[in-house]
Amino acid sequence: MSFDGLAAEIGRIRPLEVYGRVASVQGLLVEVAGPVHEMSVGCRLTVSGFGGAHVAMEVVGFRGDCALCLPFGSMEGVRLGAKASILSASATVRPSDAWLGRVVNAFGEPIDGKGPIRLGDEERPLRASPPQASERTRVGSPIDLGVRVLNTFATCCRGQRMGIFAGSGVGKSVLLSMLARYTACDVSVIGLVGERGREVQEFIEDDLGPEGLARSVVVVATSDETALMRRQAAYLTLSVAEYFRDRRLDVLCLMDSVTRFAMAQREIGLSAGEPPTSKGYTPTVFSELPRLLERAGPGTADSGSITGIFTVLVDGDNHNEPVADAVRGILDGHIVMERAIAERGRYPAVNVLKSVSRTMPGCVEADVRPMIRDAKRLMSTYANMEELIRLGAYRKGTNPEVDQAIALNGPVETFLTQGKDEKTTRLDGYAELAHLLESTVGLRYVRTGE
Repeated sequence: MSFDGLAAEIGRIRPLEVYGRVASVQGLLVEVAGPVHEMSVGCRLTVSGFGGAHVAMEVVGFRGDCALCLPFGSMEGVRLGAKASILSASATVRPSDAWLGRVVNAFGEPIDGKGPIRLGDEERPLRASPPQASERTRVGSPIDLGVRVLNTFATCCRGQRMGIFAGSGVGKSVLLSMLARYTACDVSVIGLVGERGREVQEFIEDDLGPEGLARSVVVVATSDETALMRRQAAYLTLSVAEYFRDRRLDVLCLMDSVTRFAMAQREIGLSAGEPPTSKGYTPTVFSELPRLLERAGPGTADSGSITGIFTVLVDGDNHNEPVADAVRGILDGHIVMERAIAERGRYPAVNVLKSVSRTMPGCVEADVRPMIRDAKRLMSTYANMEELIRLGAYRKGTNPEVDQAIALNGPVETFLTQGKDEKTTRLDGYAELAHLLESTVGLRYVRTGE
């Protein structure tokens, strides 16, 4: 550790120990009486339990002369009158380059069995504010995601924020793993918020792999952990991404999922006494979502960028439920995955016609736009006539455009299908689509360089 780092460490030592006492325990909510003037929302406490155990807590509100706290772990051993010591006024983290290739929990502690992790000298707040809108640069050039359907029909730029909207079991986690391995970026920061415990090792070893892990930081909070841990994992993911962004790197930030972050915030809000509003979600859910998601995006002129891709678990395949609707309005585009497409065996199960990138068509080359427009037009024509075609009510030759759409449907389904071990660059995807349109329906395109 450098001299400056040592001096900063000494400066963090509190000269006096300030503490209160546990006055009430109701479910997971703990009321702490004492010097509430020394506490604030977000303040960290540690409560002494039986046998010398300590339970970390966070202040989430106040009621009368007591601070309302929620635990980060098990409440076992907490009793009335237990000592509640104040640790810090706000939550901070100290990431470093040594975090690359590591798996950490919501506190930034290693959980991969590879030993201690070196902390950085600079403290960064977990709830940092995004750069001022007037200081941010514009989104950069198109970024190669390595997935044909996204590169071609939902092209993403550096610093853009996209959402993957899907129900459970439709394949969004596999799509996320493809993006983690194949996206052209300097660093990946992956947040697994509320993930199934058994899937974490599968994702790291099988989907991400050693090559993907070497340039990644993985933050994990499984579904059995407390709401505070799940929420903090989301904050930590963005804080680590901001650290690498400020080192002038292009960062890919992946989070699975924003919905579980919203559910954790709902639990916290309800415990603190907030009134439930839309489908039980509390008002702070809809104020915290933009504060979290706006942290991704382009940086200032002297920093890098954070390209954010966030999954949204839609409740009951309803893409208009409150969290999905709120997130769609915040992000710069949405990728819609549908169960019906997955059921017929096409993966990634992306509905091209319902997916939107708000940087298109401006971010793609001018000679590519007519090709994408024609492909989407014929796909839309087939979708409109699909029922009649399947019933045999359409007679070939009645409408030339419908005939073209029918001829294109099979090849374009093959084009959109991609295995998780297969990578396609953006330019290769354009070339394949142009060849498909030329050979199937006779459309001709003059591409740059021909």
